Amino acid sequence: MSKGTNKASNALNELRDMDELANGNSLVHELHPLVKLLVTIAYIYCVVSFSKYNLTGLFIMLIYPVLVFEFAGIKISTCFYKLRLVLPLVLMVGIFNPIFEGKAGLISMITLMMKGTFSLMASFIMVATTPIDGLCAALRKIHVPSILVTLLLLTYRYISVLVREVAIMTDAYKLRAPKQKGIAMKAWGSFLGQLLLRSMDKASELYNSMQLRAFKGEFYYASQRKLNARDLVFLVGCIACFVCARVFNITELLGGLFV
Repeated sequence: MSKGTNKASNALNELRDMDELANGNSLVHELHPLVKLLVTIAYIYCVVSFSKYNLTGLFIMLIYPVLVFEFAGIKISTCFYKLRLVLPLVLMVGIFNPIFEGKAGLISMITLMMKGTFSLMASFIMVATTPIDGLCAALRKIHVPSILVTLLLLTYRYISVLVREVAIMTDAYKLRAPKQKGIAMKAWGSFLGQLLLRSMDKASELYNSMQLRAFKGEFYYASQRKLNARDLVFLVGCIACFVCARVFNITELLGGLFV
């Protein structure tokens, strides 16, 4: 198996792992998708609204993702591993602040890194505990345009198809050139052309399947259960805690009690 095939297969396995995580069984998984979406939006809004110098106040916001990871039965290391390509880009935000702002720039750099990391952790929790159909249905409930939600769904679903085609084509190329490392540059054009044609065939099949199922941009087949008391308690409780953490510097208050 070629190196390229390994990468494609690994990517496909990671997509399957995310689907398995989203279909897990825990208290967090059982929450209504709309509640998790609203809580995530509220959390990210509160996190990014902190001043770039309010390092101590922001630190308390780490409690939410840590607790939810624990209740969902998902290791925090899994989150960082899945986000290993995106996280370095987030950590680079504000990297030049110490140069332009001196000592204050160091604090603002750390604060911006924490904001980005916390927001990614909260987003990962939502995606890792909510099937894509339920998440899209929740987006429609808050009136996100149907075309955008459909694009999100099709992109998520079609990535696995595209990666699978890349893996198959790479295997076929390797069988024809067993002693060659990778794909020769002269074959890139035909390789991409074949990938485009195969992708168009798969897209046509996907479109026909959606038409046969009378898909009109709505997600009636997703779970349609109503909000229950546990959902409302989680929603109100989380938002109330976020607001308190934003208004009051709980870290300093706790520190003052011990001092």
